[in-house]
Amino acid sequence: MSTPRIAPIILSGGSGSRLWPMSREQYPKQLLPLVNETTMLQDTVLRLDGLAGAQLPQIICNEDHRFLVAEQIKQIDRQADSIVLEPFGRNTAPAIAISALHQQNPETILLVLASDHVIADVAQFHAHVTQGAHLAAAGHLVTFGIVPDQPLTGYGYIEAGTAMADAGFAIQRFVEKPDLATAQSYLQAGNFYWNSGMFMFSAGAYLAALAVHQPDMLAACQQTVSAAVADLDFIRLGAAAFEQCPNISIDYAVMEHVTNGVVIPMNVGWNDLGSWSSLWDVSSKDAQGNKFVGDVMSTNSSNNYVNSSSRLVSLVGVDNLVIVDTPDALLVADRAQVQDVKTIYNRIKAEKRTETLSHRQVYRPWGSYDSIDADHGFQVKRIVVNPGASLSLQKHHHRAEHWIVVSGTAEVTCGDKVYTVNKNESTYIPIGEKHRLTNPGRIPLQLIEIQSGDYLGEDDIVRFDDIYGRKS
Repeated sequence: MSTPRIAPIILSGGSGSRLWPMSREQYPKQLLPLVNETTMLQDTVLRLDGLAGAQLPQIICNEDHRFLVAEQIKQIDRQADSIVLEPFGRNTAPAIAISALHQQNPETILLVLASDHVIADVAQFHAHVTQGAHLAAAGHLVTFGIVPDQPLTGYGYIEAGTAMADAGFAIQRFVEKPDLATAQSYLQAGNFYWNSGMFMFSAGAYLAALAVHQPDMLAACQQTVSAAVADLDFIRLGAAAFEQCPNISIDYAVMEHVTNGVVIPMNVGWNDLGSWSSLWDVSSKDAQGNKFVGDVMSTNSSNNYVNSSSRLVSLVGVDNLVIVDTPDALLVADRAQVQDVKTIYNRIKAEKRTETLSHRQVYRPWGSYDSIDADHGFQVKRIVVNPGASLSLQKHHHRAEHWIVVSGTAEVTCGDKVYTVNKNESTYIPIGEKHRLTNPGRIPLQLIEIQSGDYLGEDDIVRFDDIYGRKS
């Protein structure tokens, strides 16, 4: 029996707040190399290699992450069928509806994947997906349930009912995250599985289910797709129509209501990296049970997770801690209480601080900048411009800039002049002057930028021309 055509859909819109301070709104966990040298998103794309019937994946991501997503796919020498930009998050049900509406053939099987899962046994994962594809081709709405090995309370569960002829079980019911006693009873019962958030169904079957159970959502998504436009290599959704979509997951919108739902049990070394403790769980550890990333020294300490990106961290006589050190924020937590990291995250965000939004080093489609010092009236940045890349033609109302080239060659536009600035040379951009910075060379351009003025916010940019399609 041939495997149906499978269109993978990778949902990459989350913020990963429980993995703060590594995960930020502008650089969330799926874009980070947390388990190995490739990022979570890259791992998800690479996991599709060798899957029978799989086509190029469609990736749905936050509009602010579009260049990062595109660059990460390019880095692993893979391609995406398309990258769809959400103007804002509306949960999984509308996102999947957008993908289903993009399919020209309603019989195409959608494989819905999250971008931030760990799956150790890829061969077994492929085998289960193939089973799911045949069930989906027969008209079922399929989800994959993870075989539990402990009574965890942080996951929703799926109760399996009658066994299907070929694979899987009819879905008896979805249940919310249980208390410990209930989770223990589920584990003993043997027919309850963790809800993985992975699904398979034909585009037509999903849209038909929405027509019955979420007709208003379907109508809003149809209008959203009709208003979508191409933007460089991306598909930009119609924001006004998409805003009318309810913020609801596929579980609540569809799967809990249909009578043709199927769950396929899966035991593939799965983890959704929902907390720092789960990252410790999947990491290789030393003889004392420690996982160290970066420059770490330890004595008489055990079962700790330490991630240091910029300096030496030393442990003396401490156990069961999570320590995450970034240039602008330090987290120290009991490993048993890391679910409460989100509480700190929400407090920081409520105070309108920037530590939940971005790292000190900020990535742009042309390269990156690192804000290395600041005080009243000035700011110092280290800027890296990729070979052949160019910042927008812009001006600032409130700040002047002084650029000092450290390595590489800069082509500078300032007013009506275009000139070259070499290593150990500098130039000055007055307030209100149109200017542009370009790297015409073959190596990264590195420079120090000193800003001075009464306002130094990133929103003080008036763009006149930008090769990346960005607006002021």
